[in-house]
Amino acid sequence: MAIRKAVIEDIKVIHKILNHYADKGLLLPRSLSELYDHLRDFFVWEIGYQTNSIQGVCALGICWEDLAEIKSLAVAEAHQGKGLGSQLVEACFDEARALGLKSVFTLTYVPDFFERLGFKEVGKSILPHKIWADCLKCPKFPDCDEKALMIEL
Repeated sequence: MAIRKAVIEDIKVIHKILNHYADKGLLLPRSLSELYDHLRDFFVWEIGYQTNSIQGVCALGICWEDLAEIKSLAVAEAHQGKGLGSQLVEACFDEARALGLKSVFTLTYVPDFFERLGFKEVGKSILPHKIWADCLKCPKFPDCDEKALMIEL
């Protein structure tokens, strides 16, 4: 079992995991094209080295000189409740620190999870306008019911 940076062969599995939760209205859907474009943002958690061994994903998207976003966090249902989501977020934190970023935010339907990691709820209005590009693709736009949370590193 290991967390590692995603590679090109992982994209179809990442797509499947993310869109499983998107179909339930818990995440934004991600196209294959978008995932290929943002491959370098993703970490994966895998249980082995065979095909389809990936059981969790998370991305760190850089938004500004001192701000990044945790997005597309998903863990296969069979592996939830084991701390894997927290480990994926910690991997993103490590990368954010290594890049010199000071703050990380997320938009989420499960704020309790992120609050346990130290995130605090913030007003969406303090987030940069460029993050709203994803919101335009959301079927819930403009009636967003996600919570915005942020943590200082």
